[in-house]
Amino acid sequence: MKTNWRILLLLPFFALLMFTSCQEEVVDITEPTEAEALVADSELTTFVSATSKMDGSRDNIIDRASCISVKLPLTVIANGLEIIIDSEEDFEVIEAIFDEFDEDEDSLEMIFPITIINADHDEVVINNADELEAYVEECGGENEEDDDIECIDFKYPISFSIFNADFLIIDTIEIENDEQLHRFIKRVRNNEVIASINYPVTMVLADGTEIEVNSNEELHRTIKEAKDACDEDDDNDHNDDDFTKERLDNYLVKCPWLVNEFKRNAVALTDRYFDYAINFKEDGVVVMRARNGDMLTGTWETRIVMGRGAKLKMEFENLADFTLEWFIYEIAEGKVKIYDGDGGRIIMHRNCDVVIDHTIERVENYLQECLWRIARLSVDNTDNEKDYIGTPLKFFENNVVKIRINGELVEGTYEVFVVNAGGPIGLTIELEGRPDLKLHWLITFLGPDLIKLENNHNRMVLKRHCPDVDDDLNYIDDVLMSGIWKVASYMVQDADLTENYLDYVIGFGEEGKLFAEGDGRNIVGSWLSYRHEGLFLGVKFDDDILGEFNHRWRIKEITPNRIELKDYSATGAIERVLVLEATNN
Repeated sequence: MKTNWRILLLLPFFALLMFTSCQEEVVDITEPTEAEALVADSELTTFVSATSKMDGSRDNIIDRASCISVKLPLTVIANGLEIIIDSEEDFEVIEAIFDEFDEDEDSLEMIFPITIINADHDEVVINNADELEAYVEECGGENEEDDDIECIDFKYPISFSIFNADFLIIDTIEIENDEQLHRFIKRVRNNEVIASINYPVTMVLADGTEIEVNSNEELHRTIKEAKDACDEDDDNDHNDDDFTKERLDNYLVKCPWLVNEFKRNAVALTDRYFDYAINFKEDGVVVMRARNGDMLTGTWETRIVMGRGAKLKMEFENLADFTLEWFIYEIAEGKVKIYDGDGGRIIMHRNCDVVIDHTIERVENYLQECLWRIARLSVDNTDNEKDYIGTPLKFFENNVVKIRINGELVEGTYEVFVVNAGGPIGLTIELEGRPDLKLHWLITFLGPDLIKLENNHNRMVLKRHCPDVDDDLNYIDDVLMSGIWKVASYMVQDADLTENYLDYVIGFGEEGKLFAEGDGRNIVGSWLSYRHEGLFLGVKFDDDILGEFNHRWRIKEITPNRIELKDYSATGAIERVLVLEATNN
């Protein structure tokens, strides 16, 4: 099996090719092999189940068991102090109490009844310490081998196709988290349902690396290679204070780090330092790149403090907020948390794709690789990205840039420049009729598929778009361009507005040209299908009536005769549904 669209989308297309005489004829599909459907007793199904088990090791400082987790909120008494634990961040309060004195004997009591969550995501009420101890003993000791897989995770959402007894697809379901996946796979293992995974699926390794897999074979291999490739941290030493200086140093220099949260003297400074990139080098030199591209160089070193864990010391001549010896209170795959005793706190996430030392040549080559979508554009506190739906940029050699509007390429110029000698890298774009792009932008982030730019309080985000290498996008484009479409349904929440658009037909032309006819008028616009944590269709009409459809729609279903598009709110609620159907013309 190739991708999810081959299951969800292409099956009707194959049926049309095979049965041209009657579309209602039942298609005889043979039983899927393990390469397609999940087999109840296969190793792959076992791996998926183990990967979706509840990981109970995060709260071992409370329950001292890695196969269960205590449901929050919870009241505990730590060394005589009563604490209400509302979130995992409060585990650090317990750790701080335990670490306050080296010579005392640490104790923790829970106020019963409590609720625990087991590895199968089931909740159980516990009335006293003896009942809890029985579950703890079933979990085994620290760092003992168990059957859960913690070194790799699914990136949600993912979806499955459901087959009936005749192996015809009768439904699809979307999975949003580990609990839903574990319960669904339990049904597969019990032979209650026949299902196949809709690919591609993205897997996330313990260090944050993402791997896209496109078949059962690839998924099986990826999980098998990764399942024992990290420290599952199934001991009772909260936040893993047992690392060595050598391990810590190697961990810090492996890749650059991005600041995600920053406090100093109990004052939140995240807005100031968010996405600052830090590169720890083996020679004790640390290089930091600010969001405006400024480069700062300092020194760093670590040391282990007996009974207190590790410390990280950073010194910058012109950056007092970072210049301090920090305690490391959590080190995990892809993340480090450090603090000081006066309300200071830094959370850093590792990002091996970040390039600290940009050069003009590197940025130019990167820009010229593919098309670029303007995913965000805020100028003078006004969001202008809606003006660039379906209109990607293409950068060429010799400082030529073109923007695709209504199927036509409008040419302009661009320049990658250095601010002062050895300073940050910037980008200027000159396109007629696009003054909001004509700014001196500073490149603040350069990732594998993403460029972030700033100009004072203005922001722009470019996302790379390489359609020729994506089979799903190629299929979508072929379907869109092969027909003339009518509005079969347009729902805005509970309101049916279909009637307003029955007189219009819509066509998707080559090079992103969108056209429509209706009410005695010819209308043009732009369109673009693209992938971003799912498949999307950007539509932009230069028209007041059809401009109602101007949006970046999520593609929920597409066949040669039908396209279903949905618009979701920020909370995930469906706000609009647009259905296009091919005409008989």
